[in-house]
Amino acid sequence: MKFKGTDQYVATEDLQMAVNAAITLQRPLLIKGEPGTGKTMLAEQLAKSLDAKLIPWHIKSTSKAQQGLYEYDAVSRLRDSQLGDSRVKDISNYIVKGKLWEAFQADERVILLIDEIDKADIEFPNDLLQELDKMEFFVYETQEIVKATNRPIVIITSNNEKELPDAFLRRCFFHYISFPDEETMNKIVDVHFPGIKKDIVKDALDIFFDVRKVPGLKKKPSTSELIDWLKLLMADELGSSLLQEHDPAQAIPPLYGALVKNEQDVHLLQRLAFMSRRKG
Repeated sequence: MKFKGTDQYVATEDLQMAVNAAITLQRPLLIKGEPGTGKTMLAEQLAKSLDAKLIPWHIKSTSKAQQGLYEYDAVSRLRDSQLGDSRVKDISNYIVKGKLWEAFQADERVILLIDEIDKADIEFPNDLLQELDKMEFFVYETQEIVKATNRPIVIITSNNEKELPDAFLRRCFFHYISFPDEETMNKIVDVHFPGIKKDIVKDALDIFFDVRKVPGLKKKPSTSELIDWLKLLMADELGSSLLQEHDPAQAIPPLYGALVKNEQDVHLLQRLAFMSRRKG
C-alpha cells in the first residue's frame, strides 16, 4: 500500500515519494523542516493511512538512547529484596521496556516515531545506530536478544537544532519538507476549514506570506500558526472585517499574536509600519 496523504494531511508528491522509498528500502525516514510544517503529523497520518499502530517517542534534552531500549530498575529490586519479596529471584521483573522494544515485539508492523531527535545529546543518534540498522539489541541483565518480529516503519524528525552524525545520516532516507507554496497552502487550509470563503483565504495568505518575506525576522510564522490565526479570524465577524479593512502599508497584521511569537519580531514589524507611515 502506497502512502498518498490523507483527508487530513496534504502530502506533496516529493514527500509521498520519500515516504514510500524509505518503506521500500526499509530505512528510517529522517524528516527535517521548519517547526510547524507537519513533521510529527506525518507519522500520525501515515499510521492512519496504513491502519497501523503509532508508537511515539518524544525526545527531550535529557533523553538517553538506552531508555528507548530498556531500563533496569535496580533500586526497586534492592528495596524488594530488603522486604523479602520473592519477585527478586527473576530479574526480568525489573526490566522496564522502552519504545523500541515495544515496536520490535509488536505482532503487526507499527510506525515508530522518534520525534525531535536533535534535542538530545550529540551521542544519542550514534547510540542507536546498530539497533535501528539490525533491528535487534542485547539485554545484558537477562542475556537475551530482542529482535523485531515485524520490522517497524521508523520516522525520525529534526528541527536542525544540532547537526546529526554522518554515520547516522548514512543509514537514513532523508527528506526536507520545504515550506508550502501558496497553492499547497490553499489545499492545507481547505483541509482544516472546508467551505471557508475564498476571499478570506486570499486576504489571509497575502498577509501571511508578506510577513514571512520581512527580512530579519527571528521566527517566521509557520503553517500551524497560520491555521491558529485563521481559526481566530473565523471565530466571529470581527476577524473577517479586520482582514478586509487591513491597510496593506501596515506591516503588523490584525491579531498578530497568533503569527508573531517574540518581541524582537513585533518591534521589527512596528518599525516597518512606522517607516511606511512616514513615507506615506
